[in-house]
Amino acid sequence: MVSDLRSEVAWRDLEGGAHILIVDDDPEILDLVSRFLRKHGYRVTGVRNGIEMRESLAAAAIDLVILDLMLPGEGGLSLCREVRSRSSLPIIMLTAMGEEADRIVGLEMGADDYLPKPFNSRELLARVRAVLRRTAADAGNAETAKSGKTVTFEGWRLDLVRRELSSPEGAATDLTAGEYDMLLAFVEHPQRVLSRDQLLDLARSRIALPFDRSVDVQVSRLRRKLERGRDGSALIKTVRGVGYIFTPAVERH
Repeated sequence: MVSDLRSEVAWRDLEGGAHILIVDDDPEILDLVSRFLRKHGYRVTGVRNGIEMRESLAAAAIDLVILDLMLPGEGGLSLCREVRSRSSLPIIMLTAMGEEADRIVGLEMGADDYLPKPFNSRELLARVRAVLRRTAADAGNAETAKSGKTVTFEGWRLDLVRRELSSPEGAATDLTAGEYDMLLAFVEHPQRVLSRDQLLDLARSRIALPFDRSVDVQVSRLRRKLERGRDGSALIKTVRGVGYIFTPAVERH
């Protein structure tokens, strides 16, 4: 990874301008990744731990966080959970662990994407771009959408302008960027079986990898937040061997 990053810092790409916060206790990786992303047009702040991360988040407008899982003291999972509890700020998690379970836990905590170490620098750049493109597209859609544009299902209300989900009781339900994209894919294609590949494409929430289970993780999290319909049936049902189906009727307003 280090030699790959050294070669890639020579590349120049003026796209971007977003402010990226990197949290990693390895000074060499922190320096190389920071330089690499700056060469591609991004503003970068590098910090070593949770304390410095909080200070940076409080001091500046951050567009994306690249967060290492294995940090001394307060770990990446705890910090990811903390950030997600307060905002929908996009998070890409880095992990030296190769086990699928560890990556799934990161997604469960609210990360929008993950990248196992050692990673290819071009893949890191592609994932950063994908997350930021999605965020920018969502913001643009919100600005151009008509005021009050909503969809409803089983008493739930999804405001497509504010990107807010309200329960049948009127309580706000927090959604991560990935969860919102997944729910939007479902409400735009209700009562239709969607494969995992179709959901990845429709949600635009990440770059798919072979045997990736991010769809299952996002669906599991949505199920817990949406609970069940009025008749007690699941709003999102698994179609074994195929994918998922969003069962309620959807109305647009």
